[in-house]
Amino acid sequence: MSDWRSDRPALRAIGAAGWARAAVKGIAMALLVYGGLILLLILRQIERPLCGLARPVTPFITQGVCRGALAILGLRVVTEGRPMQVPGAVVANHGSWLDIFTLNAVQRVYFVSKSEVAGWPGIGWLARATGTVFINRRGSEALVQQRLFEERLRAGHRLLFFPEGTSTDTLRVLPFKSTLFAAFFTHGLEHALHIQPVTVSYSAPEGEDPRFYGWWGDMDFGSHLVKLLAAPRQGRVRITFHTFHAPVPADGFAGRKGLAARCEALVREAFPPEPLG
Repeated sequence: MSDWRSDRPALRAIGAAGWARAAVKGIAMALLVYGGLILLLILRQIERPLCGLARPVTPFITQGVCRGALAILGLRVVTEGRPMQVPGAVVANHGSWLDIFTLNAVQRVYFVSKSEVAGWPGIGWLARATGTVFINRRGSEALVQQRLFEERLRAGHRLLFFPEGTSTDTLRVLPFKSTLFAAFFTHGLEHALHIQPVTVSYSAPEGEDPRFYGWWGDMDFGSHLVKLLAAPRQGRVRITFHTFHAPVPADGFAGRKGLAARCEALVREAFPPEPLG
């Protein structure tokens, strides 16, 4: 039985029409993303001295850019449920770099990402500008990271965590790591915060590999992006917001492991059946 992590979808040859689509869509997306980034950076110079950590305006720019980028790509977004309206954090499964766009398009959040992303060409710059929180997985830095989470959460930032710790082929949900959930149980924060699990599930375009949108392991970002831009048809992504029937504070659970397990169960509940193997 093969390991899904080492199994890669076969890359189809891109014809002249595909390259033309990729060029047109790619230029449009680049103008939108980097034009939005310039506007965000300009407004942030006004927003920062007036509001400090709070960002009352610039997240709307990020959300608008993400919606526009998905429209250019042609990926249809379907939502179920509603983002919670109380202070808190969001946890979601992670299948692709596209999650950054899809999850930002339907709510205003700040992502928590591994520190390596900060140095990635293009993506790292965008992530830093939009307020992403970068973490180092070394255990020695756990306390520093908890303080950073607490500072951002108390500032009203809705942080979005990917508890699986890595992306997948979009066909499965990996076990949630409970480590990051410890940030919700520090200095009384658990009495003020609510946690919203979110399920992200992609449906590939008709005739394409079911893992079409998946991006994992050492897959190359550039070729994956070109593949999506060149495709004649796009599929859809479903975003399901869970609220435990009514959002509950983190202190509704005995600790981080219980909260992580409950969030994982809800995410799996709305996810399509996973493949065997």
